[in-house]
Amino acid sequence: MTSMRKGSNCPVPTTALHAVVSWRTDAPAPDVDVSALLLDSSGKVRSDADFVFYNQPLHASGAVRHEGKRPQPGEMMDAVLLDLAAVEPAVDRIVVGASADGGTFGQVPGLRLRVMTQDGASVAEFDIEGASSETAFLFGEFYRRAGEWKFRAVGQGYASGLEGLATDFGISVEGDAQPAPAAAPQPYRPPAPQPYHPPAPQPPVGFGPPPPQYQQQPRYQQPAPPSPVPAGSSAPGGAAISLKKQKLINLEKQLADRGDRNLLDLTKRAAVSLEKRGLSEHTARVALCLDISGSMGGLYRSGKVQSLVERVLALGLRFDDNAEVDVFLFGARGHEAGSVGMDSYQGWTDRMLQQWRLEGGTDYAAAMELIRQQYFGSADLRHKPISDRQPVYVMFVTDGHTTSEAATKAHVLSSSYEPLFWQFMGIGRSSKSVDAPQVAQAAPPPGKQSRFARRFSAMAANWGDGTFRFLEELDDLPHRYIDNADFFCVQDPANLTDEQLYDLMTAGYADWLQHARAKGLLIG
Repeated sequence: MTSMRKGSNCPVPTTALHAVVSWRTDAPAPDVDVSALLLDSSGKVRSDADFVFYNQPLHASGAVRHEGKRPQPGEMMDAVLLDLAAVEPAVDRIVVGASADGGTFGQVPGLRLRVMTQDGASVAEFDIEGASSETAFLFGEFYRRAGEWKFRAVGQGYASGLEGLATDFGISVEGDAQPAPAAAPQPYRPPAPQPYHPPAPQPPVGFGPPPPQYQQQPRYQQPAPPSPVPAGSSAPGGAAISLKKQKLINLEKQLADRGDRNLLDLTKRAAVSLEKRGLSEHTARVALCLDISGSMGGLYRSGKVQSLVERVLALGLRFDDNAEVDVFLFGARGHEAGSVGMDSYQGWTDRMLQQWRLEGGTDYAAAMELIRQQYFGSADLRHKPISDRQPVYVMFVTDGHTTSEAATKAHVLSSSYEPLFWQFMGIGRSSKSVDAPQVAQAAPPPGKQSRFARRFSAMAANWGDGTFRFLEELDDLPHRYIDNADFFCVQDPANLTDEQLYDLMTAGYADWLQHARAKGLLIG
């Protein structure tokens, strides 16, 4: 069993699981109604049918079911059952939340979410603390990552109640009809609850009986629908706060509560660059692709790659709602290295190198194949565009030339038809590096120069420029559907301020986003 804290995550088995919300009954408290939302890659429901709650208790796919309330000694339970193996491929996340009727979540004692298997084994437990004026709450989410399922403890509240929660996830919320057009729209009121009788006697395939400590009790009378609530939480001055903005606020608060000043400061510096690009509330899936060829050894030993991982993670935390950055490696081969997040980033490169030693080779294409396969299900040649609601941003870091030029070009060309952007970063000596010293060109000495002197002068004038010639070619590769790559190089990543690095990382991406939307690669 994993004891979770807010923002942490853990792997869960791809099987039927109970998400059980419980609270104590030893003191007067509002009533809590648990629900689940099935979200696609854009973070929205596909239709209102993806909202599973007491009045719509079974999803059409059969993969998610609201089980209803069951009183237990000293506490009340409300739960949903999720058969993760049966979830449709188009569903990227399943969010478990609730609304409070007759008060706020700050008045609900002992609030807890437990994830349990069919035989009653506890997979994860999350004590929800710090609730105050919220009348709706997101407890946790199940999400796909690299072909597996994971669970994240969210703990995010809404002062706007069920309406605010539903609207942020794309649920149609309609108010009652008004006699005059000028009248304000009415708050959302769910339909009156109807008695729900469990299907079967035979449960759906893959579910099985409830855990022993969660046995069926006499049917609990469903409460009245939540009372009307204000439409939308507000910032000072009355401006509505979007779900993405609220997540970013919660992110900074979480880092502050942890005392993680380093990562907090980095995320704030990343936010400045994103604001300049109009990307302050932008969402994207983020991947970091790292060179583990032997020549990178000094950069790893010096801690410069670790520092770079932390800086990329800070950008990823603002982009990726999963609060993680997927990591891919390449040397002689390509490797999937899982993900790095707030709980795992410290000392990450040291642990990574214990599993994957530096290799003799630099095969860009091997990692590109893994990346395209993970996000789009295929790394084959592509000649027609495909679309998605969320783009993929790849930070690709190397210190040398690849051994797979033709295959690399093919991947860049094919991925130009996908909502994927490659940000290449070269590390090494080059007069074209953004941190290259500005050296005045000396006049040639008078008189005739020896052949060696002439050759040395030519080399000095162009030292290192050939190292990243191929990456420059990728940046300008012709015949692509859209320009999907950008490139910059540095002699030493430590020479760049955080602000300079984030500006370089986002300059080409902001332009690509505009073209990707215009060409239909991004929808919604």
